[in-house]
Amino acid sequence: MPTNDALALRLGRQTLSRRDVLWFFGAAALSGCAQSPVGGKSILVGMSEAQERAVDQEVAPQQFSTDLGPIQDAQVNSYVSSIGQRMDKLTHRPNMPYSYRVLNANYVNAYTFPGGAMGVTRGILVDLQDEAELAALLGHEMGHVNARHAAQRQGQSMVASVAMAGVGIAASSSEWGALASIGGQLGASLLLSGYSRENEREADALGQEYMVRAGYPASGMTQLHELLVRQQKEQPGMLQTMFSTHPMSVERRDTAQKLANTQYAASLKRDANRQRFMDSTASLRRIKPTIEACQNGETAMAGKAYDKAEGQFRNALQKTPRDYASNVLMGQCLEAQGKSREALAYANAAKEIYPQEAQAHKLAGALALGLKDPASAYANLDRYDRMLPGDAGIGFLKGVALEGMGKRQEAAQQYAGYLNKQRQGKAAEYAYSRLKGWGYAK
Repeated sequence: MPTNDALALRLGRQTLSRRDVLWFFGAAALSGCAQSPVGGKSILVGMSEAQERAVDQEVAPQQFSTDLGPIQDAQVNSYVSSIGQRMDKLTHRPNMPYSYRVLNANYVNAYTFPGGAMGVTRGILVDLQDEAELAALLGHEMGHVNARHAAQRQGQSMVASVAMAGVGIAASSSEWGALASIGGQLGASLLLSGYSRENEREADALGQEYMVRAGYPASGMTQLHELLVRQQKEQPGMLQTMFSTHPMSVERRDTAQKLANTQYAASLKRDANRQRFMDSTASLRRIKPTIEACQNGETAMAGKAYDKAEGQFRNALQKTPRDYASNVLMGQCLEAQGKSREALAYANAAKEIYPQEAQAHKLAGALALGLKDPASAYANLDRYDRMLPGDAGIGFLKGVALEGMGKRQEAAQQYAGYLNKQRQGKAAEYAYSRLKGWGYAK
């Protein structure tokens, strides 16, 4: 198999994308010392502030879409953003491009990219009890941004991993097309797995400081930890991602309690704004049974108990028929069982419910390819590619669809583009065999 750019050049290679430039720059950059925004100490970082911002711009949209996009509830998203904006101007890095959204993901977590693009899953938001707990959650993530924890973890390695995400291709009922998820999930676990307990403690301390500065009682941080510790005991599977990305301990809860009772004791008389929180999140909390059914279904899916998972997703859809996440998850569950045509109906329903979100288009495209409808597959895959460009796996599948439509030259361009990014694996072997067979490669 060739190891240079001859194939792409022969087919009329396009200029490097901004993603490519970022990846190559990140891969070549050297670590250096910088002054920490928190305390001014010297820290070893792997990326500059400009790169921190670039990571958010380039990578965050992909992850947020993997988590099924922001919820279609402008009031809840606006409310969460207002709490973040109340706090972020009081941090050590007030000029970072902070942004906030509640995601359709059902697992219990919150995460941030190094420039301050934050996601709060609906799975955790419905379990919070007041605004102070929400402020503690957002404050903790701000702590990671302000202490530059991602930069200290050699951020270029993260960028390289993310830039190459999506190249793995899974097949089931057909050679290429019957996919529930292309390339594997790039979850918060990958992005946050390097956070040490020391990082988490520092983020806790900074988050508690920021929330107190913003007028909240410091007890919100204690209550947040207490909620997570309690749920870990009662439903450990539901918090698996949260605890793998944010290592928890009773010690962290107790530390927050000690700070609340000493350094921040004067804040404890403040209003935690429970009523405002309840009023502002009421629309989301109304579908908590749907979210819980989805959580149960995803847990069953992870254990390949597909019948049980399907029952849970049907339960979720009975409660909230037009829930985007439930429709996508049902489509994925049915595809995993080889029920591609039924799965496609749910993917199409999800597209209609939330046309601006990309995952349903990808699922519909992959299913259509497996059902030998290359034209429909290409239309869906191309829509996804326009929404979230840069996924090499999608380029490969577009090549398969174009080949099925008899458009060999266009298919060859897609295959060459794929090989430019990925030269190992079954998909790469297939792409190269096609290019060789068509006379584009030796």
